[in-house]
Order: sequence, then C-alpha cells, then structure tokens
Amino acid sequence: MKINDTNRVNGINPYQKTVETNAANSVKKSQKKDEVSISAEALEMLRAQQSGDVEKTKKIEELKKLVSSGTYNVDARDLADKLLPYFKNIQQD
Repeated sequence: MKINDTNRVNGINPYQKTVETNAANSVKKSQKKDEVSISAEALEMLRAQQSGDVEKTKKIEELKKLVSSGTYNVDARDLADKLLPYFKNIQQD
C-alpha cells in the first residue's frame, strides 16, 4: 500500500482551479458598471428649462389657445418689419 499516492490530490486540483477561476470571473463581471456624465452646458440647459420664465410660459399658452381656436391674427406690418432685414441680407450676398 502506498502512503504517498498524490495522484488523487492532483485529480482534485484541476477542479479547484476551475472553481477559483469561475469565482474570480464572476467578481470581475460584477465590478463592471456603466457610467454617465452630463456636461456643464447640459446641466445649465436643464436648470433653465426647469426654472422657466412664468411670463413666457403664460404667453406661449395664450398663443396656443389663439392658434387652436383660429382667432390668432398676425399684424402684417410687424411681420414685414421682421422679414425685411432677412431679405436685405439675401440681396447683398
């Protein structure tokens, strides 16, 4: 009878190595995380959008109601005054 038969121990070691490798891989997988960062400009835009100008919001809602009801009228003179600089620039180019 051999007392120093190490073949049986070597048979267990490959299994143990596989278990240890799988455990290490699962730890590595659990450590991977996605990360998102928001730029300063985006944060500023978000704050501006959230705070909002109350008067501007009211005016927009009023204009929406007028347009949807069909009672919104555009002053032709005001429209022409706004479009005139645009058309002058086109002629110069």
